[in-house]
Amino acid sequence: MASSTRALLLSCFHGGGGSEVSRLLVLRPRYPSMPRRPKATAVAGEGGGGGGGDGDLEAAASVEDEEEKVAVFEVSGMTCTACAGSVEKAVKRLPGILDAAVDVLGGHAQVVFYSAFVSEDKIRETIQDVGFEAKLIDEEVKEKNILVCRLHIKGMTCTSCASTIESILQGVPGVHRASVALATEEAEIRYDRRIVAASQLTHAVEETGFEAILITTGDDQSRIDLKVDGTLNERLIMIMKSSVQALPGVEDIKVDTELHKITISYKPDQTGPRDLIEVIESAASGDLTVSIYPEADGRQQHRHQEIKRYGQSFLWSLVFTIPVFLTSMVFMYIPGLRDGLEKKVINMMSIGELLRWILSTPVQFVIGRKFYTGAYKAISHGSSNMDVLIALGTNTAYFYSVYSILRAATSHNYMATDFFETSSMLISFILLGKYLEILAKGKTSEAIAKLMDLAPETATMLIYDHEGNVVSEKEIDSRLIQKNDVIKVVPGGKVASDGFVIWGQSHVNESMITGESRPVAKRKGDTVIGGTVNENGVLHVRATFVGSESALAQIVRLVESAQMAKAPVQKFADEISRVFVPLVIILSLLTWLAWLLAGRFHGYPKSWIPSSMDSFQLALQFGISVMVIACPCALGLATPTAVMVATGVGASQGVLIKGGQALESAQKVDCIVFDKTGTLTIGKPVVVNTKLLKNMVLREFYDYVAAAEVNSEHPLAKAIVEHAKKFHSGENYIWSEARDFISMTGHGVKAEVSDKGVLVGNKSFMLSSGIDIPVEALEILTEEEEKARTTILVAMNQEVVGIISVSDPIKPNAREVISYLKSMKVESIMVTGDNWGTANAISKEVGIENVVAEAKPEQKAEKVKELQLAGRTVAMVGDGINDSPALVSADVGLAIGAGTDVAIEAADIVLMKSNLEDVITAIDLSRKTFFRIRMNYVWALGYNIIGIPIAAGVLFPSTRFRLPPWVAGAAMAASSVSVVCWSLLLRYYKSPKLGR
Repeated sequence: MASSTRALLLSCFHGGGGSEVSRLLVLRPRYPSMPRRPKATAVAGEGGGGGGGDGDLEAAASVEDEEEKVAVFEVSGMTCTACAGSVEKAVKRLPGILDAAVDVLGGHAQVVFYSAFVSEDKIRETIQDVGFEAKLIDEEVKEKNILVCRLHIKGMTCTSCASTIESILQGVPGVHRASVALATEEAEIRYDRRIVAASQLTHAVEETGFEAILITTGDDQSRIDLKVDGTLNERLIMIMKSSVQALPGVEDIKVDTELHKITISYKPDQTGPRDLIEVIESAASGDLTVSIYPEADGRQQHRHQEIKRYGQSFLWSLVFTIPVFLTSMVFMYIPGLRDGLEKKVINMMSIGELLRWILSTPVQFVIGRKFYTGAYKAISHGSSNMDVLIALGTNTAYFYSVYSILRAATSHNYMATDFFETSSMLISFILLGKYLEILAKGKTSEAIAKLMDLAPETATMLIYDHEGNVVSEKEIDSRLIQKNDVIKVVPGGKVASDGFVIWGQSHVNESMITGESRPVAKRKGDTVIGGTVNENGVLHVRATFVGSESALAQIVRLVESAQMAKAPVQKFADEISRVFVPLVIILSLLTWLAWLLAGRFHGYPKSWIPSSMDSFQLALQFGISVMVIACPCALGLATPTAVMVATGVGASQGVLIKGGQALESAQKVDCIVFDKTGTLTIGKPVVVNTKLLKNMVLREFYDYVAAAEVNSEHPLAKAIVEHAKKFHSGENYIWSEARDFISMTGHGVKAEVSDKGVLVGNKSFMLSSGIDIPVEALEILTEEEEKARTTILVAMNQEVVGIISVSDPIKPNAREVISYLKSMKVESIMVTGDNWGTANAISKEVGIENVVAEAKPEQKAEKVKELQLAGRTVAMVGDGINDSPALVSADVGLAIGAGTDVAIEAADIVLMKSNLEDVITAIDLSRKTFFRIRMNYVWALGYNIIGIPIAAGVLFPSTRFRLPPWVAGAAMAASSVSVVCWSLLLRYYKSPKLGR
């Protein structure tokens, strides 16, 4: 409807050619139109008088050539023609406005203007100044063209690599924002598909020297990759293409004969993967078998491949490194072996030196080639990373050793000293560290893997005949489910897709999605979530949301986006990493020069220098140790690994945290503003108390009342009927017939039920019906109203027989939650639009002292801002549309999962279970996460602050202790692993238990 209205509105101005339809449809302005151009311009254009000249003529010509523009705004808040008139009048006062018309029913304003004199932004601001919200409809079109692309990037080693790729992507035209995460090895790019394609983004990354794999382009809802088993020839390909393209909704088809892969773009509301597969198989006359291409878990496959590759590289490095280590460190102390290794081959070059040269060369240039390629990529783009330090350190050791033994081979008296064990052992230890680091990083994303594994592999689809009877069942791949398919779910089976129950009843365990531990009863009409487990009973479920539209897919996508979002504290690490590597290179050179100059000009005591070294070689070892011990990787991993684990753990407990910014803000919260209805309370009326004034069975009492109220649509009536159902075991209990039913709006109902005249309503309804209210009943009414409860009187045969109290009860543990927050030094405030009486009663019941009642949505936001101005870090907990302004204004917005989509969209954290205890979980988890992050920074910085001076030899003069380069390299590798492992401890997080 909205799109057709916009098309109609735009046609009024783009009719062209004097279209009669356009002239009839155009909205007539209520006020005289402004001149076609601003007065000053029109005068200039006339060229009258003696001062016209060429300049005036050019100005007039430029105005004549100025193209008229049409802008359509969506205006919200207009209620009558007076509103529309005020908007139209304000817009027409602007210079450059040719015409303006406002449609109060459609909520649109159409403006024809000259862009040289006024802009769309100025028009929108003018409408907003009048007091209405305005949005340029073209912006909606732009938003539809803004997609989010995700890339997996291979080869990043530290934050410097990530920063380089990020800056390259930011410079691509059409890219609005790019974020690169080292921990996940992924890039998230927000781009305009009208300007740049996802393939161009991949190419931009690959031009920097890294490998990029496209995960999603942002519009993959309408694209599927199919695998074809069978022999493909030109005839079959032509038949397949023509058959598929004939289907409604198919936009494009590509066939890769080498991979036996078919990629099809389609409109999901017109066709689906199962239809596509059936058409291809039937077109091929049974010669081909088609299935979904097995690429769903590509990132996990890549991670396994990477783990395998580093593991193999490490093992191969050991094959060469262990002999190098033995010949240089062990065999030299065994007399027989030492003599053999020291035997000269050419002049002063020994067998041991030659062996070490031969064995270390494959480690340096074959196994360690990734460090060369990584260093080259970084340097070629004007940056530096960990690979640069490793390449410099190992090359220095290797090529100095080559120089030393070649000099020995050409000399009769020069004794060579080689460091081949330094370069080969350094590379081996770094490979081991990377292997362990990738293993540990893989565990940080286990939560996403577990979520993705929730969906069943297969589903049982029911086939119906034309009369709606089930004629057969068919087992299909769950990824082939399409909208409106009916899926059979057996006891113990998983629900294959989101949908609603059309037959059967059961209990469904939703803990894996929502964190709710108790199974939820499901019957006809109830919604179910894909990935949940059916406890008992058979259910027939009609699929509503499939594929990327499902709740499970959206949760996974939200967690993935959260893991990509950088916390502000990450900027600290990024700034250090940007200058870290160049600074370390300078430090290592200064260390080498300092020790070299000290040895040359002042001399070392003989006890300082090992017998196999001279002062130059000792200084060289110190310089290499400084270069390889410095580790920016640990700094770069300190924040993202902790955020990844925390968001995953939160998701598993029903708390969806939208990134590092939300985590960082939540851990600072010292004040929480609660909405009342649906947040502190359940959000719907329920019967909380019943008082009988006559001797009768309670079930019989409610049978009469429900029989009368079941005909009413009032929320209180529905609450009474639901309560009455509890006295009967059957779900579809049939109430007695109510004759002569009359509903008095705002007062109550009356009817004849069986042999009695039943009246259900408020006090005024009873009095107007001539029924006396006894003193006992009046006392009960007063008592219940003091508790902010709604009281309903029940009369039978003109006599009051009972009083029903209905209320929106507070949620379980609400009081305990407020008390626990107080112990966490977090103040609780209630801000509600309800009346003061109800607000005070609820606040007293839950233990909140600070209350604001009768607050409008904008007043809730103002209260939040008032607290922020007082220096408080404020969280807002709400569930409705009226809470959205406050959720956005707060430092942290927490939306109740059962609330509206608007509230959930506006929030930073979503509480899936709608339990108040999860507010505590969100704050406690964020505090523990940032404790881990701080400790990670303490370790990463402390390691470098302490390790670099020791590697530089500050302890050597007094203790003779020096750190060999290969030991320094091992320590560097261990630092990254330790940071990741410290973050991984968050996997064992347990939310606080109330009452402890």
